[in-house]
Amino acid sequence: MKIAIIHYWLLNIRGGEKVLKALLELFPNADIFTNVYDPSSMPNYISSHNVYTTKINKLPFSKKLYKLYMPLMPNALSELNLQDYDLIISSESGPSKGIIPNPDAYHVCYCHSPMRYLWDMYYEYFRNSNFFVKLFMKRLIPGIRLWDIMSSNLVDYFIANSSYVSKRIKRYYNRDSEIIYPPVEIEKYLNNERKPKDYYLFFGQITEYKRLDIAIEACIKSKRKLVIAGSGINKKILKKLSISGLITYIGKVSDSEIITLFSECRALIFPGIEDFGIIPVEAQSAGCPVIAFNKGGICETVLDSVTGILFKEQSALSLIEALDRFELLEKQGAFNNREVFINHVKQFSTDVFKVKIIKVIENRIRN
Repeated sequence: MKIAIIHYWLLNIRGGEKVLKALLELFPNADIFTNVYDPSSMPNYISSHNVYTTKINKLPFSKKLYKLYMPLMPNALSELNLQDYDLIISSESGPSKGIIPNPDAYHVCYCHSPMRYLWDMYYEYFRNSNFFVKLFMKRLIPGIRLWDIMSSNLVDYFIANSSYVSKRIKRYYNRDSEIIYPPVEIEKYLNNERKPKDYYLFFGQITEYKRLDIAIEACIKSKRKLVIAGSGINKKILKKLSISGLITYIGKVSDSEIITLFSECRALIFPGIEDFGIIPVEAQSAGCPVIAFNKGGICETVLDSVTGILFKEQSALSLIEALDRFELLEKQGAFNNREVFINHVKQFSTDVFKVKIIKVIENRIRN
């Protein structure tokens, strides 16, 4: 088969790009199509393929302003000529599924998330935007929503990365979907030796919805130490917070450094809502418990009181109660059985992901 993989944009390596990596390992001859592409920031497993872009890539400052060009992406995607391809896999989180396949092609959409800024998080994005962005959102978002629904009809088979996303696909597109968890490279963490010290960890790219503010407030109020790893924090605000002596910001970290952090922290704090959440799975692979807000993909990846603690309200008070419960169970010897962690995370491995994806394609060929 001639295969095309459509990925929304290729500008950095995050969870979606790790899914792309596994797909390219399965289909090494696939061509890649994307809206915006920065070759300098891409590893060889992407740049070694034929990578084609939409016209968005040629617009001024597209690699920085790509989100502002989103209203132009539906038209740009429809102009891609994919008539020669037998299998099309769209990797959807930003616009990617709206391509026009030939009548005999099979279009599978691996949906990381229906676009958040169009649907369930629209009001949060709107509230935190400036006047000009709000004006743009009011005028253009309704039309993009209609396109998003209509383009779902161009998909033959939806795959969701969690039951949380599957329910949203059903809500917004009225389509059923199979749940296949994204690939997590659990193997590089399984031999990690735990040597917990007296601090908690917040790790990840720091954006509004990840709710770092809750972690900071809870740790300061309860006099617990917190280490923050990841890019995107407001350093002026952090400087004020660090006066407490409880908050440490170490910025962006390497793979080896995060393994050390997973080894040394008492637990990972995860107060945001993620569609799946690869970082908590990585932490558990390293034997590190996770204390997380009980909503989104985390409900499927963390076992309450076994591999972590889930708290019910997205607030500092609820997180403090969860920290208290965690430390009580920790004193009683909980979270020390590494086999429990290992057996739990096996279902999220890259191998399991590949087997399930191949099964979807084989079922199509047989039928």
